[in-house]
Amino acid sequence: MRYNLSVAYILWLFSGFGALGLHRFYLGKFGTGLLWMMTGGLGGIGGIYDLFTLPSQVREANIAYAAREALGYEEPEGIRYRIVTAAKKETPERAILRLAKANGGMVTAGEVAIEADIPLEEAQRQLDALATKGIAQVRIRSTGVLVYFFPEFSKENADFID
Repeated sequence: MRYNLSVAYILWLFSGFGALGLHRFYLGKFGTGLLWMMTGGLGGIGGIYDLFTLPSQVREANIAYAAREALGYEEPEGIRYRIVTAAKKETPERAILRLAKANGGMVTAGEVAIEADIPLEEAQRQLDALATKGIAQVRIRSTGVLVYFFPEFSKENADFID
């Protein structure tokens, strides 16, 4: 299901200019949808905020949908949740190593969080544990991004600051 900006604005309008948060439920933002519903769109301020930011919210929801679809998540009959089968489930460490191999030995915490479907903090902990064991090295790209480098999967030297 792709999200439509026109539908989001119609729901915004029919929910009292965003006060009931129906547009937020439509975009899968159930927490803030409930908050909008209980507080009248944060006293109307949230409804006004959504008036201007709805295009970017729809774009973000579509990006998230495309990512879920690309990763093989299913959304049965209007219910939004992912089905993780035993065949698809893997340990974070295995996901890190698979990603490192695919990326020429380099991974970031954000990449691991997305690939392993774990919180960013957990991805950071897993990577730090592998670095502590000496399996990975922590490097800094010239842009300042922390990268975990797995020498055994390296294809070439990268632009790191030592």
